[in-house]
Amino acid sequence: MDRDGYVWWYVDALSDDGRQGLTIIAFIGSVFSPYYAWDPKRDPFDHCAVNVVLYGERANRFCMTERGRASLSRDADHIRIGPSGLDWDGTTLTIRLDEVTAPIPSRVRGTVRLRPAGFTPGPHRLDAAGQHRWWPMAPSSPVEVALTEPDLHWSGTAYFDTNHGDTSLEAAFADWTWCRADLRDGAAILYDVHRRDGSRQNLTLCFAADGTPREIEPPPVASLPPTRLWRMPRGTRSDDARAQVLRTFEDTPFYARSHLAATLRGEAVRPVHESLSLTRFSNPLVRLMLPFRMPRRTR
Repeated sequence: MDRDGYVWWYVDALSDDGRQGLTIIAFIGSVFSPYYAWDPKRDPFDHCAVNVVLYGERANRFCMTERGRASLSRDADHIRIGPSGLDWDGTTLTIRLDEVTAPIPSRVRGTVRLRPAGFTPGPHRLDAAGQHRWWPMAPSSPVEVALTEPDLHWSGTAYFDTNHGDTSLEAAFADWTWCRADLRDGAAILYDVHRRDGSRQNLTLCFAADGTPREIEPPPVASLPPTRLWRMPRGTRSDDARAQVLRTFEDTPFYARSHLAATLRGEAVRPVHESLSLTRFSNPLVRLMLPFRMPRRTR
C-alpha cells in the first residue's frame, strides 16, 4: 500500500426489532485520523484502528483507538488490529471485539458473526482515475451479536463492504451520501459522490440475497433536514421523492449517520444512511477536535 493509501472493511447491522444497531470499521490507513493527516511520512500501516459504535435505545457507545504498525497482523483470511480482529473461514465472518470507549472509558467486548449467502461482482470505481475502489461484497446477511460488555445479544441483518484507495479521500472527494436498505430478498444501495474536480457519480445498485445483480431504476431525489447539532446536510433518493429521518445515530461536524424511512424498488424500506463532508473534515479546527474521541496508542 502506498503513502496516503488506505483500506477499510465496513459492517453495519440492525436488530430484527429495529431497537439495536452497530457499526464496525477496521482501518489500515485510518482515513478520518488527525494523526494520519498530520504525519509527514503518511505511512498507512502506522495508522490502524477498529472503530466500533453501538446504537442503543437510550445511549450509544463509541470506540476508535488508533494503533501503530506493531499492532497489525494480517493474511488472506484474517486481520488483527490490537486486541480486535476479523476472521473469514469460508462461510462466516467472525469479528472479535475488545475496545474501549472515549472520552469516558467503558468496555465493548464480544463477538459478531455474519453469514453471507453470496458475494456481489465488484469492485466499483468511485473516481475517474480509478484510485478509489468500493466493493459492496455482501449487502444483506444474517448477523448474530453476542457481547459480554455491555451484556447484549441480538440477531438481525448486516451489510459488509470494503474500500481501497491510493490517495486521501479529501484529495479526491468533496462530499458523498450513501445508503443501504434491506429488501424482501436482498438489498438496494445508493451512492452519490461529489468529486473534488466538480464531477459527480450516482450509483444505484440492487442485489439478491446471494449477491446476484438485479435491475433497479434510479429513484428521484428526496430532501432531508440537516442534522440538529452540526447542521450536516443530508439528502437521499426514494421512489416517491419522499423520505423521513427516523433517528439520527451520529451528528458530528463532518459526518452524519441516520436511520430513514423511504421507498425503493416499490418497497417501503428503512435505510441506513450516511452523509460525509470531506471539505468540513479538512478544516484544521475540526481535526483538532478529533483526538477527543480518537485516542492513539503506539501498540
